[in-house]
Amino acid sequence: MKLVLDQLIPYSLKDKIGRSGSAIWNQTISFSQSKYVKVEAPSGTGKTTLTHLLYRVRSDYTGSIKYDQLDLKSSNDNELASLRQNHLSIVFQDLRLFPDLSARENIEVKRLLTPNFSSQDQIDEMAEAIGVSSILEQKIRFCSYGEQQRIAIIRALMQPFDWIILDEPFSHLDQKNIQHSVQLIDAACKKRNAGMIIMGLNKDDYFQYQKELVL
Repeated sequence: MKLVLDQLIPYSLKDKIGRSGSAIWNQTISFSQSKYVKVEAPSGTGKTTLTHLLYRVRSDYTGSIKYDQLDLKSSNDNELASLRQNHLSIVFQDLRLFPDLSARENIEVKRLLTPNFSSQDQIDEMAEAIGVSSILEQKIRFCSYGEQQRIAIIRALMQPFDWIILDEPFSHLDQKNIQHSVQLIDAACKKRNAGMIIMGLNKDDYFQYQKELVL
């Protein structure tokens, strides 16, 4: 599944984009499935805005975003639901977990949308791999932010996807937990032949990126 951004300009950043260069805004750029893309985005340049546009949380922009031949802005509810269920996964910067559900229940909410794709055993395996086994039955609101980030990562890996979008997914993790989380995500992407777009404030060497862009 190819991703193409064509002359994309968010309404909220229209004045800023005219005064500064960007490798993404107001450009025509394509991303091939299976490629890893790092978007380096200093505060205030639209990192989270881009995340929301790519997942169509927002559609306040000119230009177009296309996954293959599907124009994201003009897609109907069924097309968008299918895209999110089968082709596109995400870890939001604010995570969007349900505070009164347990960590496991938060993951199950996503897994049960495509129950034949992953199993409860895989939840336990992933939790063990990134050090959150002990908090699976705990309400998510009582978990640290770093623990919540790792639960959000597992949740995102419970579904099929051609692309995964990650908005500062490791901001509250130490180096050991970053390394374990990177290994888990990388293995999941390679298994699916999936592409990745990861947002961050600075350069990093977490993954072997094929493109590194400054927003």
